[in-house]
Amino acid sequence: MRAAVFEGAGRPLAVTTVPDPAPGADEVVIEVAQAGICGSDLHMAEYGAVPAGTIFGHEYAGTVAALGTGVRGTLRVGDRVTALPVQACHHCEACAAALPALCATGRFTGTHPELPGAYAEYVIARAGMVQALPAGVSFAEGAMVEPLAVAHHAVELAHLRPDDTVLVIGAGPIGAGVIVFARAAGARHVIVSERSAARREIALSLGATAALDPAAGALPERCAAVAGVRPSVVFECVGVPGLVQAAIEATGVRGRVVVAGVCFAPDTIRPLTALMKEVSVQFSQCYTEANFASVIDALARRAVRVQPMHTHTVGFAALPETFESLRGAPGGCKVLIDPRA
Repeated sequence: MRAAVFEGAGRPLAVTTVPDPAPGADEVVIEVAQAGICGSDLHMAEYGAVPAGTIFGHEYAGTVAALGTGVRGTLRVGDRVTALPVQACHHCEACAAALPALCATGRFTGTHPELPGAYAEYVIARAGMVQALPAGVSFAEGAMVEPLAVAHHAVELAHLRPDDTVLVIGAGPIGAGVIVFARAAGARHVIVSERSAARREIALSLGATAALDPAAGALPERCAAVAGVRPSVVFECVGVPGLVQAAIEATGVRGRVVVAGVCFAPDTIRPLTALMKEVSVQFSQCYTEANFASVIDALARRAVRVQPMHTHTVGFAALPETFESLRGAPGGCKVLIDPRA
C-alpha cells in the first residue's frame, strides 16, 4: 500500500510503498477513506518526538476491510467506521476508570513505527475501539470525530454553565470544536482569540460570538468590552509556551482554565496570578469512548454543524508540501487526506 512516512525532523514526509497490514486476533483493518492532519503530528515532526519510519495519522474514517480471528460482535467487513487510536492495557488504574487514553502503558496509533497510522491506504485498529458511523455521517465528518472528541472532552471538563462567558485561545481544529460544543452547552458568549483572519472567519461561522486578533490589544479588557465581564472559562487550544499564563491572566475571579493545547516545550507560569484570583487550571489530554459516541450521535442528529472546519482535502501527491506549509502559518482549519486521490 502507499503511505506517507516520517523520515526525521526537518525532512519532508516521503510517500512510498509499505507492506499491507494484517490484523492481529483482536484487530481490524480499515481501508482509509479520509484522514486528518493533526497539530500533534506537526509538533512531533518539528521536534523529532517520534522515530524515523513512523506513519502519522490518528484521525480517520473508512471501511472495515478485514477482521482478526478473535473479533466478536457485530463488526463486519464493509462497515463504515472510525476508531479511538488507543492501544490500552485494560488493567491499569486509568483503564479501570474507563479512561483508556490515560493508560499508563498505552500508546497511540501513528506515534511509532510499530503502530502505523492513517497517512496510508489501510490502518489497523483495536476492535474494541472501533465505532460505527451512521449512514448520515460522511467520511469527512468521521475523520473529524477524533479532534471533535478532544474538544468535547475539554468542554465536558469545564462544567460550563449557561451564564458563562468563554474565551477560546486558538481557532485551529481543537479550538473550533470547543466553539461548537461550548455553544451547544449553552455558554452565553464564546469569544475567540486567533491571529489568522481566515480562522477568525471560520470561528464566527461555527457560532463564536466574537473573534479577536490577539495582536490588537489586551484580551481581558477586550473580552470585557464584548461580554461585559472577563471570561469565566478560558480554553487554551494552541500548545505553545506562554499561553497557559495568558489564559490565567485573561480569566476573571475564580475562573477556570482548561488546557487542551499540546505543548512539547518547557513552559512556566506565575502562580501568584492564579492565586490572587483563585483560578482553577484543568489539563485535558484526550477523550473517552463516551466522548466519541457523543460526537458521532451529535453529528448524526445534526445537533452540531462542523462543515466549516473542513477547509480542504489533499491526496498523497500534495501531502508532503501541505504538511510542511501547515507547520508554518496555517490559515485554514482541518485539512484531510484522501489516500485514493
